[in-house]
Amino acid sequence: MPIPPLALRGDVVTFSGNPFEQPPESCLVHVRDALVVARDGVLTHVAPYDARDVPADATVHIAPGLIGAGFIDAHVHYPQLGVTGSYGEQLLTWLERYVFPAEAAFADRAHADHVADAFLSQLIAAGTTTACVYCTVHPESVDAFFTHAEALGALMIAGKVLMDRNAPDALRDTAQGGYDESKALISRWHGRGRLRYAVTPRFAPTSTQAQLDMAGALLREHDGLYMQTHIAENTAEIDWVRSLFPDRRDYLDVYGHAGLIGPRSVLGHGIYLGTDELDRCHEAQCGVAHCPSSNLFLGSGTFDLFGAMRRPRPVRCGLGSDVGAGTSLSALRTLGDGYKVAQALGQRLHAVQGFWLATAGNARALHLDHRIGTVAVGMDADLCVLDPGATPLLALRTGGARDLTDVLFALMSLGDERCVRETYIAGRRVHEHRPAN
Repeated sequence: MPIPPLALRGDVVTFSGNPFEQPPESCLVHVRDALVVARDGVLTHVAPYDARDVPADATVHIAPGLIGAGFIDAHVHYPQLGVTGSYGEQLLTWLERYVFPAEAAFADRAHADHVADAFLSQLIAAGTTTACVYCTVHPESVDAFFTHAEALGALMIAGKVLMDRNAPDALRDTAQGGYDESKALISRWHGRGRLRYAVTPRFAPTSTQAQLDMAGALLREHDGLYMQTHIAENTAEIDWVRSLFPDRRDYLDVYGHAGLIGPRSVLGHGIYLGTDELDRCHEAQCGVAHCPSSNLFLGSGTFDLFGAMRRPRPVRCGLGSDVGAGTSLSALRTLGDGYKVAQALGQRLHAVQGFWLATAGNARALHLDHRIGTVAVGMDADLCVLDPGATPLLALRTGGARDLTDVLFALMSLGDERCVRETYIAGRRVHEHRPAN
């Protein structure tokens, strides 16, 4: 069925530049009482409201809040939704105790379908319209995720995890088996509608050199693929990588040697990346996903976001919830933790920088800023409507706000999924939250 044109009226908040390189306020675009029109999933009009600009076949809908681009999540594990908030461990023991047992269940397609549906429902309820998603080692987990994402019409990036060692038997593939299963999934899903495939070695310790090399072969054999993995999240992990790959000069070189580092490579965490590794990230134009909630929860450390983005060779950084080590799919909650991490490092994350990071910045890190992340003519019509007065505390706080940046800061400090009044994917409303009176 054709999608009728969308006509939204309300205040638009978006961005015109990188607030880590320019004064933040100069990058903020605020269109008061705007008309936003989308047709066939693409924005065709964004300008101050004029009734003459309303399409004849559209009905104007008054947006119940601030209209912005849909949030983007650069690093998240949908199979870990059910172990979010699991007690007491750091990374490696947390994987063994909670994550690996949970992921073993995804060999069952019915279970994978159930969790994929729940995950995507909660994701869009949090205002997130695109995510870079880890599945499990089972092809069924990928088929389930992409089936439900396709039904939404969403731009999603995902892939089968590759693990051929240092994992339970039920979660191990082989170098050849992982290659063959990934190749079949790429053929089935990559480029189908708005879906994109990511070659997904979990992290270096769970893949042999042979598997990493075959992952690199997949990237060379297919155009437009992504690569996602973890790097330098935990000091014990780094020591483990050094012992497993003694011939490589550092953690990044493990992936680089296998041909896994390039413009669509997304590296999760990167807390302990060295200066030379950051230089090579800059040269490769790969993205690093900052996951502050997860890093705090697992006690992994504090990523120096400003140091990575403001260095002479800046790195493309994005923001990830990293559920299930992260404790919420809400970009607002993740930004709140990002502010606290920055404060702990003696830095201040400005509201404009935060919201840019969760939208346009993430789009840039994923090399998708020509399609998503801002509200402008020609961009995909993925939108999120935020209510600054969604809770009694927010209503009190924003009622006395000095300006728009103060409102945005209150949202990223005090907000959560309750602030998301509506979510639109490709111009179609897929979520609506009606607050109780």
